[in-house]
Amino acid sequence: MTSIALAEELLLLAYDDQTGKATGSRIGLDLGMAAAVLVDLALAGRIAYADGNLVVKDPTPTGEPIADAVLAKAAADVPHTPAQWVQRLRHRLRERVLEDLVARGVIRDVDETQLGAIHVHRYPTTDPAYEAEIRKRLADALITDAVPDERTAALATLLVATRMEPALRLPPEESARAHERLEQIASGAGFSGASIEDSIVRPSVALVVATLGRAISAALGTPKVL
Repeated sequence: MTSIALAEELLLLAYDDQTGKATGSRIGLDLGMAAAVLVDLALAGRIAYADGNLVVKDPTPTGEPIADAVLAKAAADVPHTPAQWVQRLRHRLRERVLEDLVARGVIRDVDETQLGAIHVHRYPTTDPAYEAEIRKRLADALITDAVPDERTAALATLLVATRMEPALRLPPEESARAHERLEQIASGAGFSGASIEDSIVRPSVALVVATLGRAISAALGTPKVL
């Protein structure tokens, strides 16, 4: 795995760098982060999609604490569907990821007491290098002809499923192309500018990402038309 997990990448995109507050749908973010942990395990060759369930292929720890805790739970439990897993994992996952990012100095925890008793936490960015790298990868994939790697393609798919496209904060002149590219990637095409058959993304990983994306979309329901 890379030095920063997919769930952390999704969270950094969702939180405002200055205010330290989450933007967009909170439940969408929580579901997306749960899916991101599972995607990381698929990328590491630990889990796969089979017969409607996510199953463990290799129980060897990856070295990433949150992912390894999920892997151990999955290995010891009966198989569950992607929809069941994202619901099971989303509770308190965000708090754990925030704590890890604070401990590593990527963000800081600003504890503000309101009305003398209510604690409100904000998480402004301390080290912008991580998010800058994430945004560059996405920009290269969405507004240029560069072929995204597996992780970037998976992240783009999760952004669509969680309806986090506004978090990209792209210039207006680039948003139309980026939206089209996101839709291509999320539908299984566009990984190499052609189709899933020509993709650099492993079919086993693409299947996990696709099923998790559908599970998130189903959980969030039909978007409201404003």
